[in-house]
Amino acid sequence: MIGKGTWIDKVADTLIKREKKLGRNLSLIRVESGLGASGIPHIGSMADAVRAYGIALALQNFGFKSELVAYSDDMDGLRKIPQGLPYWLHDHIAKPVSNIPDPFGGCHPSYGMHMSSLLLDGLDKAGIKYRFQSGSEAYKQGILARQIDTILKNRSKIGQKIAELVGQDKYTEVLPYFPVCSNCGRLYTAVAQEYLPNERRVAYICRGGRIGKEEVKGCGNKGEADITRGEGKLAWKVEFAARWQALDIRFEAYGKDIMDSVRVNDWVADEIIGYPHPLHVKYEMFLDKAGKKISKSSGNVLTPQMWLRYGTPESILLLLFKRIAGTRHIGLDDVPALMDEYDYYEDVYFGKIREDNLAKLTKIKGIYEYINKLNPPKQPEPHIPYRFMAQQASIFPSDDGDRDEKVFNRLLKYGMIRENKSERVMHKIRLASNWGDDNMEKDEKFEIRLSDLHRKAVQELVEAIRPFAGLPDSPDNAKNLQSNVFSIARANGIEPKEFFALLYRMFLNTDRGPRIGNYLLDLGIDRATSLLKRYLQS
Repeated sequence: MIGKGTWIDKVADTLIKREKKLGRNLSLIRVESGLGASGIPHIGSMADAVRAYGIALALQNFGFKSELVAYSDDMDGLRKIPQGLPYWLHDHIAKPVSNIPDPFGGCHPSYGMHMSSLLLDGLDKAGIKYRFQSGSEAYKQGILARQIDTILKNRSKIGQKIAELVGQDKYTEVLPYFPVCSNCGRLYTAVAQEYLPNERRVAYICRGGRIGKEEVKGCGNKGEADITRGEGKLAWKVEFAARWQALDIRFEAYGKDIMDSVRVNDWVADEIIGYPHPLHVKYEMFLDKAGKKISKSSGNVLTPQMWLRYGTPESILLLLFKRIAGTRHIGLDDVPALMDEYDYYEDVYFGKIREDNLAKLTKIKGIYEYINKLNPPKQPEPHIPYRFMAQQASIFPSDDGDRDEKVFNRLLKYGMIRENKSERVMHKIRLASNWGDDNMEKDEKFEIRLSDLHRKAVQELVEAIRPFAGLPDSPDNAKNLQSNVFSIARANGIEPKEFFALLYRMFLNTDRGPRIGNYLLDLGIDRATSLLKRYLQS
């Protein structure tokens, strides 16, 4: 077994062996994540940084000092206006996002910084440690100047190789560098014509260009861009290689949508810059439930902030650390399952749930420790099914200021918690309450197939609990109702435990829950019978 037995450990082990073979200094191993700053950052954007941080943690577990560099590509030009943002941004198409005003009321110095800050906020709330590097600042401070110089001196060789590797012949004619026009402030419209190495300047003419489906006119300005002062940026086909060497990056994952850029950059790093390219892991993209790519500009963005309204940071880390291979269809409706799955991982970790498969046990324990940044809690938290908390909250009005307290008291009454109030439990109640308010139908109906025997028992239960409608939630009434459920199960030759699990799945989509007598009385007999009858109709 390598490390903690996860894919994270395998990648870190491969990285260490590769670095030793290359003979590079291992006193600090930097991993990188590129942060897009041209649109609203989504859960896929966060995945890149979180997974890179996982590799950094594994390196630390192996005894190496490591650091995640979160590199924001805020020198990139705005190609189109993301859905929901103001139309006035159209006047700033093709300008570096670090030079565009913040469209959210000016709370940040620029459009680019606002977008970067949204992702950094998600990382902060998830406890991810990183060193932030603004791309525009890297260019302005001359951090990439030496690499830009080397790349532009080898422009012909690079242009031919790009055409050979990916079939793009654009860079056989123009430099792989986009100046910012000193007159109109746009990238992509200013065509780099010649590199003047002695002055470290790029001569250009702003004659326009195609950005997406739109032709953006140039202003006709002729000028020179200083490569040491952030007056332009490298094309993506070569920029990664420049920053890998400048920041000494040893690992960076990538999505399959930029495979071609990575192939070219690897060659540029190895053959032109003389810096062995980082170890890579390719991951599949996140898709929405309709199978469409989650995109910053198409309006189907699922942001870390949206997720954290309903789920804990641990639930996000579980989603991202569990595996890296394969396409993921993800949506907010996955939050309840991941919240409960984290509780399952915790129960396995602390031995409350037995797992006989050693490989699975090792993997679960390893992922759990990475979720908790190699510092797991000393004991497990009380675990309450997420949908149960959401459903309990739905019994009370959303504007009830004491709703969280009332739900907590229900949990105490049901014996689901046996401790004084903790902030973590109350936080989970608030998250589930938010979910219930925003996403849950009055009574959800889950995909459950009833056998003829189960159908008969459920029909009998509907009739047996009707007389309890309107009765108070007294210990005697709860006990009698519970006894009825037992009796119906046994009369139909069903193990009571099996029948209770079936009922929990019908009401809560989980195999466990509170004492059923108390639960049905609190839920309301009319509401309970109505839901049960819906299953009988299918």
